Amino acid sequence: MVDYQELPTTSRVWIYQSNRAFSDAQTQEIEKKLHQFVAQWQSHGAAVKAWAGIRYNRFVIFVVDEAHEAPSGCSIDSSVAIIKEIEQAMEVNMFDRLNFAYKVDDSTVESADREDFSVLYQSNKINDSTIVFNNLVTTKADLESKWEVALGTSWHANMV
Repeated sequence: MVDYQELPTTSRVWIYQSNRAFSDAQTQEIEKKLHQFVAQWQSHGAAVKAWAGIRYNRFVIFVVDEAHEAPSGCSIDSSVAIIKEIEQAMEVNMFDRLNFAYKVDDSTVESADREDFSVLYQSNKINDSTIVFNNLVTTKADLESKWEVALGTSWHANMV
């Protein structure tokens, strides 16, 4: 696994969000599993230059330098398989795209399903300034600049 900082801003990103936060012990266990996976990750027999990690004890993120070796369909499937393993082992849902994460403060992230998210907005517990996570970003540059955005400027605004 390469250092995150070494990957170019054009690197491809995949983000998987858990419906609940992992404990610190679970985060350490998952990161160990991710590091082992990335260390042997290959596409057509060539090593994939990648980083994987967890942010906010909730988001599993893969960053891949496709200019070095683009992951093939089979290698992408293997990354999805590791997420499914994590999902099952930790008893979480990592594939619910209608589970929205938002910041409560600088370090605390909560999530809600679409209906509850709308109720939070209507009751002013979250607002247009609340930071939400755009897990649809596709590059490292976007991860760094467009992943954490104000609800009012995000596609999430269409859901409240």
